Amino acid sequence: MLLTERTRGRWIAAWATHALTASGAVWGLLALVAAIDRDWKTTFGWVFVACAVDSIDGTLARMVGVKRTTPEFDGALLDNTMDYVTYVFVPAFVMHHAGLLPTSISVSVAAVICVASAYQFCQRDAKTSDHFFLGFPSYWNIVAFYLFLGGLDLRVNAVLVLLFAGLAFVPLKWIYPSRMTRWRRETLVATGVWALMCVAMLVRFPSPPSWMVVSSLIYVGYYIIVSLYLQTRPKA
Repeated sequence: MLLTERTRGRWIAAWATHALTASGAVWGLLALVAAIDRDWKTTFGWVFVACAVDSIDGTLARMVGVKRTTPEFDGALLDNTMDYVTYVFVPAFVMHHAGLLPTSISVSVAAVICVASAYQFCQRDAKTSDHFFLGFPSYWNIVAFYLFLGGLDLRVNAVLVLLFAGLAFVPLKWIYPSRMTRWRRETLVATGVWALMCVAMLVRFPSPPSWMVVSSLIYVGYYIIVSLYLQTRPKA
């Protein structure tokens, strides 16, 4: 089919957006290579790059109308695949390889992360029609980052990980910041501030000031409280 100049531009934009999403595989691979070398700062640097890509590719996909422009290609499946690599598999490997879990159960707990998230990713309503995540949304990259910074007892780390993994099976709704309608602007601003704080903590990694870590957790509390508050609300 011949493409007009306008449709050709949309076609190029759509495939460029798919390529941006697919770059998650590269960032995930680079994070794994750095993790094998135990270069944790670089590991999380690549993980953060993957997060940055994931934070914008969905918006770009909707802007250029990838579903209409490239109907033969499943961009949502690509996005889920990249998210599983960068949000689940890489952090699970990092938690094991970095010794953040008790040695005797480290592989088993990392495997629980992978299996629980595989279940959550494959639920038809993992992203609900009113724009929530259903079940813990596999933010294992963030969990791993805070476990590094927290310096908690390894048994406490394991309990926290298993708790979050269990929440993948609990039908609680968790806010989807870029898609929510109620409090969207406030949440995006808060998310942006928190993201900048995470970058600042990465610059000082592995020993950022304690005030910085504690301050960043305010956003985590906000995310949890707003998610719980909006459980029964039809629009978020």
